[in-house]
Amino acid sequence: MKNINFVGNKKVIEQLGYLIDCGRFPHALVIEGEQGLGKRTLAKILAAALVCRENEKPCMNCSQCRKANGHIHPDIFEHSASGGANSFHVDIVREVIKDAFMQPNEAEHKVYILGNADCMSISAQNALLKVLEEPPSYVVFILTAKSKSMLLETVLSRSVVVSLEGVNPEDGAKYICANNSDIDFKDAKKALETFNGNIGKAADSMQNGRTDELTQCCRNICRALVEESEYELLKACSVFQKDRQSVVFAGDFLKNVFRDALVYSENSDSVSGQKDIAKLLKTKLTRKKLIDLINVCDTLKTMAVMNSNNSLLITKICYSLRQAAGR
Repeated sequence: MKNINFVGNKKVIEQLGYLIDCGRFPHALVIEGEQGLGKRTLAKILAAALVCRENEKPCMNCSQCRKANGHIHPDIFEHSASGGANSFHVDIVREVIKDAFMQPNEAEHKVYILGNADCMSISAQNALLKVLEEPPSYVVFILTAKSKSMLLETVLSRSVVVSLEGVNPEDGAKYICANNSDIDFKDAKKALETFNGNIGKAADSMQNGRTDELTQCCRNICRALVEESEYELLKACSVFQKDRQSVVFAGDFLKNVFRDALVYSENSDSVSGQKDIAKLLKTKLTRKKLIDLINVCDTLKTMAVMNSNNSLLITKICYSLRQAAGR
């Protein structure tokens, strides 16, 4: 697959392109990766390639590709959950299975993009398993998920799994600037470094104009942990009252800061761009505490989803961070 509008993850793209070119694309593909890495975008590119009739797929010019890009292809279907646990219901899967056994309208394949498949209930996954065991020859399922660990082993065993990662900040910045003429390259690169190469999150943060505010919030959180000030920590976390997405930012950003602190030296690179804070944490916190804080960051986003009360959410975040830091 060449000349497609997708940045990074070159090996994954080459692997999938080879499978399409040689006619060996799997009946079920799972694309895993955090929000903002382009899982849905890649799924749509693959769907277009699977219905494309030209030698170089997707050509983006034939009638099949134009229909796919216009979201009007009769053999490409997309279903997605809201993102909450068990929000991808079994009824949707049953409708998909029923339709899957009908022949394609005009392409060689019928492609079903199942977004947020990690939100499938157990009954929905078991229902899907039935068609994955003996799928019609023309059917392809493309599942996107934040983590394959949320899918049943029986589903994974009948699928090919690929993982998306963050992109090189310079390449990501070029992509963002090419699609947003009002964004400065240096600002885009800084945002990409902050979000560890996640183009979606970097672009959203700049459009919302909150990158600097949330970066300062995370710096304040680190200082409060070092100074053992519960009041300053609560004050720093008060910014999370505005929206839940800021908690997702904090989880990703703080994780990078704590990682920088864990490996800090005068000559080490800084993933987070916060070398002064990393140095401060390194001198004040033990290796074990830094590792515990990194692990806590993985739970912050889960907290944001599970807690409907923002005040309770802030209290839980503060408690978890203080406990990991031994405060």
